[in-house]
Amino acid sequence: MEYVEPVVGVANCLGTPVCKYLQYHRKLNDYVRNFKRIRDELNCKMEDIELQLKAELLRPLGKIPKKGVENWLKAVKEMIREAQVVENKVSNGRYFCRACNGKLVDEKTREMKEFLDKAPNASEGLAMDGPSAGLPLPTSELVGEEGVRNEIWACLMQEGVSKIGVWGMGGVGKTTIMKHIHNDLLKEQRFERVIWVTIAKEFNVMKVQDNIASALESKEYLDKEEDKLRRAAILSEMLKNAGKHVLILDDVWDKVSLEEVGIPEPSGSNGCKLVLTARSEHVCKYMGCKVIKVKPLSEEEALILFLNKVGPNIVQSPTIMPTLKLVVKECAGLPLTIVVVAGTMKGEDNPLMWKNALGELKERIGKVEGVEAEVIERLKFSFDHLKDEKVKYCFLHCALYPEDFEIEKDELIECWIDEGFIDDLGTRQEMNDKGQVILKKLEDNCLLEIVSSEEMKMHDAVRDMALSITRMNPRYMIQAGLQLEELPEKEQWSSDIVKVSLMRNSISEISIDVLPTICQLLTTLLLQGNPIKKIPNSFFTNMPCLSVLNLSFTAIESLPNSISELKNLTTLLLRGCYGLKDLPCVSMLQELKKLDLTMTKIEEVPEGMDMLIKLRYIDLRVRTLKEIPAGLLPKLVHLQHLSFDVKNEKISLKAEEMEPLKKLECFTGRFEDINEFNKFISSMQQNKKNLKKYELQVGSYYEDLERDKALTIGGVQNWGDELIMHPIEIQELNIIMCDYLRSLVDENAINLRVCRIWECEGIECVVSLSSFASSSAHPFQSLEVLNLRGLPKLSALIMKDAGIGSATTSTLAPSATFSHLSVINIVECSSMKTLLPHWLLPNLQNLEEMSVCNCAELVEILGPATSEVEEKGSDALIKFHLPKLRKLELWQLPNLKSICSKSGVMVCDSLQFIRFIKCDELKRIPPFVPLVGNEQPFAYAPPSLTIRSDKEWWESLEWDDHPNFKNVLQPHWKTNGSDVASIAAKEVEQSSRAEDSAKGRWE
Repeated sequence: MEYVEPVVGVANCLGTPVCKYLQYHRKLNDYVRNFKRIRDELNCKMEDIELQLKAELLRPLGKIPKKGVENWLKAVKEMIREAQVVENKVSNGRYFCRACNGKLVDEKTREMKEFLDKAPNASEGLAMDGPSAGLPLPTSELVGEEGVRNEIWACLMQEGVSKIGVWGMGGVGKTTIMKHIHNDLLKEQRFERVIWVTIAKEFNVMKVQDNIASALESKEYLDKEEDKLRRAAILSEMLKNAGKHVLILDDVWDKVSLEEVGIPEPSGSNGCKLVLTARSEHVCKYMGCKVIKVKPLSEEEALILFLNKVGPNIVQSPTIMPTLKLVVKECAGLPLTIVVVAGTMKGEDNPLMWKNALGELKERIGKVEGVEAEVIERLKFSFDHLKDEKVKYCFLHCALYPEDFEIEKDELIECWIDEGFIDDLGTRQEMNDKGQVILKKLEDNCLLEIVSSEEMKMHDAVRDMALSITRMNPRYMIQAGLQLEELPEKEQWSSDIVKVSLMRNSISEISIDVLPTICQLLTTLLLQGNPIKKIPNSFFTNMPCLSVLNLSFTAIESLPNSISELKNLTTLLLRGCYGLKDLPCVSMLQELKKLDLTMTKIEEVPEGMDMLIKLRYIDLRVRTLKEIPAGLLPKLVHLQHLSFDVKNEKISLKAEEMEPLKKLECFTGRFEDINEFNKFISSMQQNKKNLKKYELQVGSYYEDLERDKALTIGGVQNWGDELIMHPIEIQELNIIMCDYLRSLVDENAINLRVCRIWECEGIECVVSLSSFASSSAHPFQSLEVLNLRGLPKLSALIMKDAGIGSATTSTLAPSATFSHLSVINIVECSSMKTLLPHWLLPNLQNLEEMSVCNCAELVEILGPATSEVEEKGSDALIKFHLPKLRKLELWQLPNLKSICSKSGVMVCDSLQFIRFIKCDELKRIPPFVPLVGNEQPFAYAPPSLTIRSDKEWWESLEWDDHPNFKNVLQPHWKTNGSDVASIAAKEVEQSSRAEDSAKGRWE
């Protein structure tokens, strides 16, 4: 009986009947045995379903799992992980905690049993989900072309036309027209799928098959098949199963055998359509298409398009307009040349410059014969008018990529820096800014097209123009993305070649027989994306001027010793060479500025690296790396970018080693403890340097990050000093399993956007106002996402005194604190009784999403306005203003009795979604009132609102205070029903991570 009293004390504290706690105490072993049995059953069920899914995936055209099954599997894996945490806690528990452990084990057993009961069976889980018809394509402005657009559309709608060939000269607008039609077909929904595939000039059957399969979201069925005939058979079945569809093959240069690719012949019986765009009428006719020609724009249409691009100031100039019209006429009605020439002349208000442009265009066109040659000459006009020679080189560099390749902007700027097109004497930030300016210049001149906010591409006709330039002086050899299986013949490696691009081919072996002759001027060699396994030792001996070498994502296991002879090498890129385990001595590479070894298998830093004092960029995010030699980093004083793998616990950095790196701007690395981290930040403060981008880790627990300036502190228990965040302007902070921490306080964290605090047993509050009593700072004034999980002592977001252990009722919270907060996620915070006190609500006017899960003691979401009730009386109407709130999700809150006080109403005009799961004590939904209305609540629901809950709970709600309110809400209510799998997945997701962004992506 000596343990009964503490057991009773624990029971009383947690509000559970004493008899039940005694049962937990005495029969803990029985609970543990049942726990393990259910866990094992759940694990077996999960493995069985996974095996079923794998078996289907191995079958060509096997069934696709429903999303709900995938969500259930994801949720169960998390549940089993949580079960392991529970088992660890119980095994380490003290005797007087047996009752608590018994309760914990019993609750987790019940959760697992519920998952087991709702496990999907094979027939439910493997039915094919209906795929979407497709995604809209980005399009540019379409001027004129209505006639041909309508003609194509009419053919698509006619049953008697199955194949349509849209042809016309390069730059006439075929692709733009078809992109608009593609998007219109998606809106009309007359076809089950609309599939867009671009065909390169160098036609490759397997590549086309892969692209079609990818568009069907079924590429995995082809990945393991190499036989073209069998691939064609599989693809044919895929397309037949895709239902009534339109397949658009863009930019077809020569006849295509549909049978060879695996495209079923479209016909009236299957309702499918094939549309191809081509420069040749002959190709369209050969393939049996209904031929539609895209003609150049009329003079009027061409003028409208030109004026739209050239700018309003030019339009209003009467002295320029006559010459401008003649310039437009020289563009021959081709939309591409019109927008390129207009982009070049944009903002030019000198009439003499317009007359000069007209004369130049006429002269260029008069020098060549043939339609294609004339197009190229018109496009060259724009290139030649780029005033900065380095900008021209930046443009030509884009032609080194394969046709129709979507180039990442950041990667492109990095390449320009590597090539020396951007002056490398400044900071990395300054170089990046210059790169952005060049990108904008090329975009404005319509020499590059925007694909997305992150990617650009070259129009194929513009690329043809660039290739025509690179064949002259300086000479480039560009054979990228052509599926070459070996190097070009020796004769093609002429001595005057400056740049060679063989990227993204199928070259697996470099034969000694085709080694290039002396390439005295070669500066750039791009071999990335080839399955090259070995490079002969003599390969680099004939390239004395080689400056940039890219072997990224090749299969090489070692580099030849001759690479050490490349004394002019400035950039060596080996990213993604998964088989590469070591490098030759690099001490002779004295000019090397950039070395990228990310995702290789090297175990040691290359020999001689300490001699590379010009290095500015090192990426060593390598999991296999064993150590960083002491004294190496202090010698590399020019480093601007330094990255290590923060998941590699063997690599922990010392502040004294980092202190000499005064030029460092971008940094990814790990410190063993807070003291080393603080020393590092202090040295930066003394040097008056700010990191522009960083991903820092302290301790042993890692979390994937999403912001440019992010810090994770995980598993650090011996924290002697406070955390120094200044001057690094932190944007994202993750604190995981740091049990000593009681509140998070730092006056300098004014830029913090995302904050996660997980599994910290000592946390009592997020903000302690007493820490800011003598400060004008506004803690967390920029915070957008707050995610709190597994904090058993957390009783409030804000406390007046963290040591008291209760939330303040003061109205003196800094007005900017949480003023930008958009997303709140609270999970497993068992001491909270009120989530948001009323006095804090004025700060939360930007709150959009709120999710609360598994908080056992939570009684109310929005706290009572005590002072307002006292002032107006107990029957006074209290308004809780959350004008931007869109989503409210409440999960497993057994003691939740109210969302807001009985006399309260919610002013939430933006509310779109509410979900209730296991909130059995909650008997009332507060009325909603619009922002404009009288002082009394009335029957109202935001028009886009959806409410989800269990049917039994919904029917148990009480509506006595506002009887009409139920009738208003009833049309908005839906049962959780068969949505249980996604509900379970969402619960786990809420338990394991914060939102992907401040706007959130919960649905």
